[in-house]
Amino acid sequence: MQPEIELKLELSAQAADIFAQWPPLQDVDCETATLHATYFDTPDHRLARQGVSMRIRRSGRRRIQTVKANGRGGAGLFARDEWERPVRGNVPVLDDANPVAALLGDAAVDVAPMFEVIVERRTWLVPQDGALIELVLDRGVVRAAEREAPICEIELELKSGEPAALFALARQIDADVAVRTGVLSKSERGYRLAGPLAHAHKAEPVVLDPGMTIGTAFGQIVALCLRHYRLNEALLLEAYAPAALHQARVAIRRLRTALSLFRPVLRDEDVTGFQGELRWLAHILGEARDLDVLEVADAGGRDRLETARGQAHARALQWLASARVRMLLLDLTQWLAAGAGLGEEAEQPIAPFAAERLRKRRKRVVRGGKHMKRLSDEARHAVRKDAKKLRYGAEYFGSLFSAKAARRRYERFITRLEAMQDKLGALNDLVTAPRTMARIGLKAETDMADRPQLLAAAAKAHGKLVDACRFWV
Repeated sequence: MQPEIELKLELSAQAADIFAQWPPLQDVDCETATLHATYFDTPDHRLARQGVSMRIRRSGRRRIQTVKANGRGGAGLFARDEWERPVRGNVPVLDDANPVAALLGDAAVDVAPMFEVIVERRTWLVPQDGALIELVLDRGVVRAAEREAPICEIELELKSGEPAALFALARQIDADVAVRTGVLSKSERGYRLAGPLAHAHKAEPVVLDPGMTIGTAFGQIVALCLRHYRLNEALLLEAYAPAALHQARVAIRRLRTALSLFRPVLRDEDVTGFQGELRWLAHILGEARDLDVLEVADAGGRDRLETARGQAHARALQWLASARVRMLLLDLTQWLAAGAGLGEEAEQPIAPFAAERLRKRRKRVVRGGKHMKRLSDEARHAVRKDAKKLRYGAEYFGSLFSAKAARRRYERFITRLEAMQDKLGALNDLVTAPRTMARIGLKAETDMADRPQLLAAAAKAHGKLVDACRFWV
């Protein structure tokens, strides 16, 4: 079993053409090979559902079977266990030398080819800041049944030295060729191609173990937030989709909430710096989102709205393609890989910390919404934001409280929290829609007739949330 640490970077086909002639590599020996890999699983993808991939890769006459498990690719940095062995043909060997047979049990007989990956691989060994890094450029395709998608990525694998060298080399590359942190393994690309095409990606569940430390839990949560964002950013850079932009904004909010929740164990300067950049990015995407959800009745207004939408989409995509956004993601990835500046207090168990942070978040929502009907629009919006943070926190930490009674309380708590968020969201729309319309030169059409009923419903929903039992007790 061989531990592996690598940083994956994605780039366009045009950028790869430039990178192949990158001056710092011209005096470094390069090996070139064509790799043909077949990935195997059961028809119901049991291995994939357990975070395991199995492939047989052919290079020339040589075939190597590889099993990979426990990938942590949420932030572009992969650290996983790997089992390799030579094989004679294109049929997997399932024995005690890897975990596949034990994982599948009787279903091992159903293992069959799922998809194939064919790439031209160019490999260099690059010295960087006292480290030795294997730099790989892969260009090719992944094929599943009748569908095909391109692969164009760089992998930086640390052979010796410190992980910081991986990021130093990545920044050196990006100075000449635009690259982005990659969050999908080749096996994930194949499974996604085999399924329905996605227009957006929702956040994946966070599953924590009560035995985890605060630091480990933080790393897992942030990695998933970064993955959530990058999956949707990649869709947006291919073609603008309102649903993908919405999910990218959700990912940013979830990441900002994670930084806020764990602030007691983080360095203030780190949190302040990242929160500032993430707030800016959320604002850039928010302008487009406000116009995406706006509705206008008259034809002339719709024409003006479509023009404004097109301009906002172009601005959002321009910023997403910028070095500022690329480096923000790389900075966050490196910060996480380096331990995020967590001190000794982060070695404490996560469950008591989570309960205390949820208690404080709930207290803010309870106090803030106490006189819901009399609150100003700004104060009610603040309650709405606090409610979102409480919900994200509950989703992050919910798996820590797994007793049957706690799960029932959790479901009831989330249901009531969502109900209050819905009412506050509707009230917020009454306020923001006229402002958005005025910004693009349209007269406000918002009907305020429903406002009293919405206020009453929001106050009632808040009361029910206050009465809900806390699942973390």
